[in-house]
Amino acid sequence: MEKVMVIGVGAQGSTIAKRLQDEPCIKEIICADYDAKAAGEMEKQLSKAKGVQLNARNVDEIIKAAEGCELIVNGLAPDFNMNVMDAALAVGACYQDLASGPVSDVGFVEAVKRCLNRDDEFRSKGLTALINTGSAPGFANVVTRESVDKLDAVDKIEIFVYDAIWSKKFIPFWWSPQTAFGDMAAEPITYKNGEFIRVKPFNNPEMTDFKGLGLRRMTDHEHEEPVTMGLLADKVLKGVKEVNFRYGGPGLDLAEYFYKMGLLSEEEVDVNGTKIVPMELISKLTPEAPKYADEIQAVLDEGMISEEGAFLVRVEGVKDGRKVKIDSYAMAPGLEESFRLSGLTHESYFTGQAAFLFTKMFVNSKISTRGLFPPEVLEQDERNYYLAEAAKLNITVEENIETILF
Repeated sequence: MEKVMVIGVGAQGSTIAKRLQDEPCIKEIICADYDAKAAGEMEKQLSKAKGVQLNARNVDEIIKAAEGCELIVNGLAPDFNMNVMDAALAVGACYQDLASGPVSDVGFVEAVKRCLNRDDEFRSKGLTALINTGSAPGFANVVTRESVDKLDAVDKIEIFVYDAIWSKKFIPFWWSPQTAFGDMAAEPITYKNGEFIRVKPFNNPEMTDFKGLGLRRMTDHEHEEPVTMGLLADKVLKGVKEVNFRYGGPGLDLAEYFYKMGLLSEEEVDVNGTKIVPMELISKLTPEAPKYADEIQAVLDEGMISEEGAFLVRVEGVKDGRKVKIDSYAMAPGLEESFRLSGLTHESYFTGQAAFLFTKMFVNSKISTRGLFPPEVLEQDERNYYLAEAAKLNITVEENIETILF
C-alpha cells in the first residue's frame, strides 16, 4: 500500500498516523478530522501527511477525501462506523476500526451484528475490513484465538483488565472520563449457552488472583468481546459456551460509588429549583486524562504513588479428554516506560500500538482473508506476524497452562 487515510486523529488515530510515517512503502497519509487544528498538526509533524478537515456525518465528504486510498483507518466513535464503511466500499479501500459500540441508534449486540452483516459487501469487492482493533478488543482477541487453537473444545473465555495508577495529581481515568462513566453505567453483556444476557452494572463482583499481583476486585463490564466471540463461537472458537469481559481498578470503584448514589444518571434532578443532569455534572467536574506530552510530564513531575495493572485472557476447555486452563498475560509498558518510549500514557501506548500493528498488517499485505471480521478470525500465520511485531514494541504474552490430570 502507498496511500492510507486515518480519519479521527485523536490519541489513537494520531499514534497510528505517526507510526505509518515510518513505513517505507507509504507515500501519503491523509489525516482527516472534524477539528481542523488536529488535522493540521499532523500535517506539520509528518512529512507524508496531508491534513483534511471533514464532517464524517457526510459520506460524500469522506469519499472525496479518501480518493485513491487503499485503506481507511477509522479512529472515530462507533456512531460513524457505517458512514466510513460506506465510503471505503465506494472508493475500493480496505477498512479498519477500533470499536463497534456503543452506538446511539441500536443496542450493543445489534450494533456488532450490523457490522458483521457487511461481510459480503467487502468480500464481493475483494476487500478486507477488520473491526475492533486495539488492545481490548484487538490484541485480546488474537491472544484468545491462540489459546483456543490449543484445545479440542472450549467451555469458557474470560478477559480481565485491571488498571490501577495512583498519582499525586488526581487522575481517575487515563482515557475520556465521559466515555469511562458511560461505559461503566451501561449494562454489561455476557454470552452463555448460545444467548446474550444483559446484567446490571458492576455485576458479579469477585476477587481475581492475578499472578504476581494477588487478589483484585473485578466486575462485569460492557465490551465487544463477549458479543463477537459469542456470534463466532462455532465458527472459530470451538463451540465456546460462555464469554465474559471483566474490569477492575480504582476508576471502577469510583464509578460504582457514583452509580449507587445516582450520580451517573442521565435523568434530570431538581436541586433547589435548578434542573441538573447528574452524569453531565460529574463528567464536567472530573479532570480530563492528560494526553499531551507536557501534561503527562507534569503528572510525573508532581510524583507517582503506585502503578499496577493486569491484562489476562483465560481460556478453559478440554484437550485429549482432560480439562485445561490457559492463562495468557499481556505484558506491556506501564505509564513511566510508555512516556519514556513514546511520549504517551500507558493507555494510549498499548491501545495505539496494538491498533497500529493491525494497520501494519494491511500495509505490508499480511492479511489474506477477505470480508469483514474481528481479530479472532485471523489465521495462524497472520497471528504469528502480529505477535512477533508486537514483541518488537515490548508488548509480549506470558502463557501459563494448567492441566487437571485426574
